[in-house]
Parts: sequence; structure tokens; C-alpha cells
Amino acid sequence: MDKIYSALVQNFKSTKSNNAIANQFVITIENGDQIFQSYSSIIAIKTFCGKVQIDVDRWNYSRTTSRYRSIFLNENTKQTRDKINNGTYLLTDLNSCMAKYR
Repeated sequence: MDKIYSALVQNFKSTKSNNAIANQFVITIENGDQIFQSYSSIIAIKTFCGKVQIDVDRWNYSRTTSRYRSIFLNENTKQTRDKINNGTYLLTDLNSCMAKYR
């Protein structure tokens, strides 16, 4: 039987007002993995052991997605692109299996 994990879902917060930012989420699973979700798309996953997966189609989709992805990964777009290109980050499809739930 598969283990069922609990998760904590939090909106990103505005640095100016500390208000929740709509449609930008960090999901923390009890095993320590974190997922960045923008609207209904998974953008990136950071595992508790330091591995990062980036969605092939959505990682740099818009200015808003890029802004919050950069905050989530604590780096700018050039650094993310370099890590994708040198194999530090795994570029993969994080959303195709989710399509049937939308």
C-alpha cells in the first residue's frame, strides 16, 4: 500500500504588504519535498535531499511565473537556465499526468 503524505499549502507573500499572492503556492510535503505551483501548473520540485526538477514547458512561462520561481529557487532566470543546461536540474514534464484532474 502506498503511503499517504500530508502537505502544507501556502501562498507566496508580498514583500511589501505581507498579503498572500493569489495563484502562487509552495506545497511542503511531510517528507520535506517542496513544490512550486503557479495557478494549476507545477513549475518546480525541490526534494529534501537537494534535487530539483523543472517543468519543461512551464518553467519560464511568464514574468509572474519566473518571478516566483526565482524566489522559490533563490536564484535568477540565468542561474536556473545554466543549471538546466549543465544537468544540475532535471528538465521534465511535471504536468502531463495532472491533465486528467483539471
